Amino acid sequence: MFEEIDVNSLELNPFTTLGKDNFLITAQDERTYNTMTAAWGFFGFMWKKPAFAIVVRPSRYTHSFIENSSYFTVSFFDNSYYETLQYCGKNSGRDVDKAKECGLKAVTLEFDDLEFPTFEQANMVLCCKKASRTQLESANFIDKTIEEHYADLSYHTLYIGFIEKIVVQES
Repeated sequence: MFEEIDVNSLELNPFTTLGKDNFLITAQDERTYNTMTAAWGFFGFMWKKPAFAIVVRPSRYTHSFIENSSYFTVSFFDNSYYETLQYCGKNSGRDVDKAKECGLKAVTLEFDDLEFPTFEQANMVLCCKKASRTQLESANFIDKTIEEHYADLSYHTLYIGFIEKIVVQES
């Protein structure tokens, strides 16, 4: 199903992977998991470690799962899952079992007694350890055009996660 790859062998264009395609952010608590579609994020190297950053609004159901977990996954899919990811972005896990409704098969990746929730159909999964949390605020926006993304004043929480593992579908 999945095979681990070294972070240094990852080859992708972050501007198309993140700018055009969507991905799922998934976190779990002691009982269950939740996932949400996202399109904003970034790859980088932070505090001497490979990292991935996500932003999640506090109003999203997934936010509480990320808050209550030390880990999250970022799962990428091929373009045939576009409608599935759209559904997962428009519907809340509070109200519906998104995986069941979309035909996604939830799986748990286990490494060193750690569990990372994702989906069998993903073609690449970043298994991340939560490293930092920053609440975005209007007062910190130097470029005031950013405010157009916050008409409802629901500012994102920025999470930076250290990439612990990267897995891809076996070839």
